[in-house]
Amino acid sequence: MAINHPQGGTVHGKLFLAKGLKRDGTMLGLLFASLTGIIGSGWLLGPMLTAQVAGPYSIWSWAIGGLLILSLALCYAELGPLIPRSGGAVHISRVGNGPMLAMVWTWILFLGYVTTAPTEVVAMVTYANNYIPGLLQSNSSLLSGLGLVVSGSLLILLAAINMFRIGTILNISRVLMVIKLLIPLITIVLFLSYAFHPENLHMTAAHHAAYLKGMFASIATTGIVFSYLGFRQAVELGGEAKNPRVSIPVGVTVSVAIGIVVYVGLQCTFLLGVDPHYLAAKGWAGVNFPGINGPFAAIAGMLGLGWLAYLLYADALVSPAGTAMMYTTTSSRITMAIGELYPKKPTSNLTTINKIGVPFIAVFVVIGVGFLFLLPFPSWQKMTTYVASITSLSYGLGPIVLLQLRKAAPDLHRPFRLWAAPVIAPFAFIAANLIIFWSGVGTLNFLFGMLLIFLVLALLWFYITGQHKITAFGWNYGWWLIPYFGGMWILTKLGTSEVGGIGWIPFYWDMFLVALFSLMVLQLALYCAVPHSESRSYLEQLSDMPDIGL
Repeated sequence: MAINHPQGGTVHGKLFLAKGLKRDGTMLGLLFASLTGIIGSGWLLGPMLTAQVAGPYSIWSWAIGGLLILSLALCYAELGPLIPRSGGAVHISRVGNGPMLAMVWTWILFLGYVTTAPTEVVAMVTYANNYIPGLLQSNSSLLSGLGLVVSGSLLILLAAINMFRIGTILNISRVLMVIKLLIPLITIVLFLSYAFHPENLHMTAAHHAAYLKGMFASIATTGIVFSYLGFRQAVELGGEAKNPRVSIPVGVTVSVAIGIVVYVGLQCTFLLGVDPHYLAAKGWAGVNFPGINGPFAAIAGMLGLGWLAYLLYADALVSPAGTAMMYTTTSSRITMAIGELYPKKPTSNLTTINKIGVPFIAVFVVIGVGFLFLLPFPSWQKMTTYVASITSLSYGLGPIVLLQLRKAAPDLHRPFRLWAAPVIAPFAFIAANLIIFWSGVGTLNFLFGMLLIFLVLALLWFYITGQHKITAFGWNYGWWLIPYFGGMWILTKLGTSEVGGIGWIPFYWDMFLVALFSLMVLQLALYCAVPHSESRSYLEQLSDMPDIGL
């Protein structure tokens, strides 16, 4: 039995939100949900890819990437409890920036979320090719026809699992999380015990320069950011948490901190565990294990730890599967929130919730769109670069909204108040833009081109349907997106070859200019914010908690 509850959106000045979700999530449940999103396919494939680009500096790649994402997570630790709604990031985009920016950002958020489950599925299939040959094309990391069929079947299975109520899914996540943490820790201990080659950390002068540049470029392109961005699960499940005021801040911050420790440890383990003869010819750039799609499993086999290799192959299904499951859950909540924001059909149907509290139509939409992303990005590394860039773009709005709300509602009760927000929030916005910059010209061509097409279509829709006056589109609050997107593309295009640029801006100077440009855009966005009274009104309608303090 399905119940089509009152749709979301603003009608006659009143915001209506989907009802029927169950508040079953505990603090530990939301923490494990975020940690499940972080410890996924990244640890299975990322360390080798990062080492190929950054060599010994890859340790710093994971550390720097983690700190950049932690700055964003801290912003959402304050914002999340203020909007304890499932799919909260969608509503955050509307709080201080008007309908046009909310529409564009909603599209960005949707694409960032629905592409993650397919990415994890591709990682599962890539590893499974070791014992089920034919899932990948010959001498390639691309899916074969059989691989596409298997990947599609796994997405259908994820949809079936997400028909359970949220409490059940979070309980499954807890069990998987214990396994997902235990196996990487076992790997670290055993590798450091059986293989310890500190000479692998030595570099020639020529390698030093190349690896130093690669240290930054690898953050966006080898799965680092893709892995850490799993913290957002706690934000999107806020509407199903028993105590979101506490659960959300703990979930987003502690999960990233644990992730940094695990990933830095794994990268050290990989660097020290590789047999030095693999580095003799081409250095770290040439390290590969032909015929074995999994660097840790390959090293385990060489060390005579065959049982560990099989354990790693098993975890290659468990880790990505748990992450894919959780992202399917949160993606459906993001999709449901879109129905709340736009209450007219067909988007209003996205808020339909069945009797056990599952937005099942949103789940089907997420899986359906996920099928499409198995086709244009059929390899794990290509998919993670795309997902990392679009998700960093979407979460870069958080620091802006945080500063907007500090001005619009300075006396608002904040269960978690970010210390030194005037410093940390701008740094977090710079961090998001650096990640976008490091993803490269090719990715930005696709990303910004797609967003431009969407913006034009949105303008045409407003004009043709006549449902809204074009003046109500919110152009005066969101026009800063044009110089923002355009400026980021130009800086990347003029950057060094490491990001696919033409080399007009020297290395290091390019990052300085991105940081400077980010601060300018931040001030412009704050200048264009909606009136304080509108932000407060929208925030008050979003909160169903008695201690909102407005």
